[in-house]
Amino acid sequence: MLERIHLAIVQEVDRLGSLTAAAGALCLTQSALSHTMKKLEQQLGTDIWLREGRSLRPTQSGEYLLAVANRVLPQLAMAEERLQQYAHGERGTLRIGMECHPCYQWLLKVVSPYLAQWPDVEVDVKQKFQFGGIGALFGYEIDLLVTPDPLLRPGLRYEPVFDYEQVLVVNSQHVLAGASYVKPKQLSGEVLITYPVAIDRLDIYNQFLMPAGILPRRHKTIETTDIMLQMVASGRGVAALPRWLAEEYAGKMAVVPVKLGPKGIAKQIFLGAREADVGIDYLEAFVALARQVPGAVQGS
Repeated sequence: MLERIHLAIVQEVDRLGSLTAAAGALCLTQSALSHTMKKLEQQLGTDIWLREGRSLRPTQSGEYLLAVANRVLPQLAMAEERLQQYAHGERGTLRIGMECHPCYQWLLKVVSPYLAQWPDVEVDVKQKFQFGGIGALFGYEIDLLVTPDPLLRPGLRYEPVFDYEQVLVVNSQHVLAGASYVKPKQLSGEVLITYPVAIDRLDIYNQFLMPAGILPRRHKTIETTDIMLQMVASGRGVAALPRWLAEEYAGKMAVVPVKLGPKGIAKQIFLGAREADVGIDYLEAFVALARQVPGAVQGS
C-alpha cells in the first residue's frame, strides 16, 4: 500500500512547497502525482494535506508520513548505494559528521594518509550545522561522528581516539597571559567567544563557570577558528579551545593558552558509529589511523 514514491512525493512537496514543483523534481506530471496521492489517501482513509488557498498544509497524518520519509528515504538510498558498490567491487564513501568545531585541522591530518591508504574510498565531511548529531547516525546520513561529548544510545558505539586539555586562550598582553591558571571569577568581566554550540554542551560553562556561579560579561559566538583567534589576538575577547590547537596558533598569532583551574579540564575526542557497521574494514581502518596520526595527541 505505502510505496517509496509516496514518501518521495511528501518529502518533495515539503521541500519545494507545491505539487507542481514536486512533480517537476520527480519527473511526473502534476495530474499523475495528484492521482497517486489521492489514491493513497483513499486507501489509508485519511487526508495527507489540507488546502489553504494555493498552499498545502500537512495534516497530522501528513506530518507523520513526512517524518517517516525523512527517516526511511536516506536509509534506502544508502542501501542502494552500498549494494551497487558491492556489485562493482567498490568500497564506497565514508561520511563523517563533525560535532567538534576545532577538530577540523586534526581531521585533515587523518584524512590525507587515509585517502592514500584507501584509494577506492571517498571521504565526505559534514559540519555540525549540516546534520543532526546522533540522529544523523541513526538516519544513515553519516557513518562516523567526531564528538567530544558522546551521547550514549543503544545501537551506537564510541571509540576514544585522543585526549586533550581544554584551555583558555588570551591575547599575549592580557593580564592572565602569565598566570599559571585562571579562576572562574577572573572571567566575570571578559567577553567570552565560543563556537555556536548550546551553552549546556560548552565545557567552559558546564565544567568551569556554572559550578562557580559565574558568567562572563558577554558571550559572543563565531563559527570559524581563524576569526575567533583573530578576535582574541586583537584583544576583543577570550576563548576556550584545545591546548594543541591553541599552541598551534600561538606560533602564528599573539595568543597564549592558560590552564582552566589548578587541575585543568581533561577531555577526549570520540568517533561514534552504528554497531551494525562495526567490522567494515575501511571504517575500522579510519578509527585505527585516527589514534596514531602524528600530532593527534599534542596537548593531552
